[in-house]
Amino acid sequence: MQLDIIGDVHGCLDELLELLETLEYRQENSSYAHPGGNKLVFVGDLTDRGPNSTAVIQLVYQLVREQEIAYYVPGNHCNKLYRYFSGNQVQEKHGLETTVAEWKSLNEAQKKNIQEKFMTLYENAPLYLYFENLKLVVAHAGIKENLIGQMNSRTKTFVLYGDITGKTDHLGRPIRRDWAKHYKGEPWIVYGHTPVLEARQINRTINIDTGCVFGNKLTAYQFPKQRIVSVPSKQPFQPDRFTDFTAD
Repeated sequence: MQLDIIGDVHGCLDELLELLETLEYRQENSSYAHPGGNKLVFVGDLTDRGPNSTAVIQLVYQLVREQEIAYYVPGNHCNKLYRYFSGNQVQEKHGLETTVAEWKSLNEAQKKNIQEKFMTLYENAPLYLYFENLKLVVAHAGIKENLIGQMNSRTKTFVLYGDITGKTDHLGRPIRRDWAKHYKGEPWIVYGHTPVLEARQINRTINIDTGCVFGNKLTAYQFPKQRIVSVPSKQPFQPDRFTDFTAD
């Protein structure tokens, strides 16, 4: 099985469509297919900050739930949107406000359709994907070797937010440990969550969140051929969004 694993989309629909075309997915009668039978994997954070979050939800729902040619694992932004749609009190900031504003601009039928599709997508998604035959794990923020196979609250926190320290930097962003630097496991870990200018491969891990929504590029990682495919972002470049790990 050949997988095309796509990094954080964050509402960047145009770039996602261009990447699908570059990866040779073709659309016929509104359905997508790959001539080689490849399948897509989304590493989470489909929405927020970008210009077309609701359309991204519709497309990923179609690929995952209707056509069954894609897999999806949730990210922290997905978790927050799910809690918002569930009626919980969540703060509309850090990008959620853009998705909410876009959603509220729709008519009632459209709003219900998007809400139902996203909640179905989220509720049927695993915390992370473990393809044992390929020796591959796909998790939004990564996963430590000793957590692979577990589905508890500690694992959920890690795969959604990374190896957080509980501290924040001068901009109020969480400080995370560089878990990938210490990873010694055999399965490959493909993840996103932390924007990097170039896909970062260290040990058997690779971060493919190349900050499309921050003006860099949208990246896919083809596995097991281990090939990186990217398309340029159409968003304004924000260099301050690409930071290195500051804790070990």
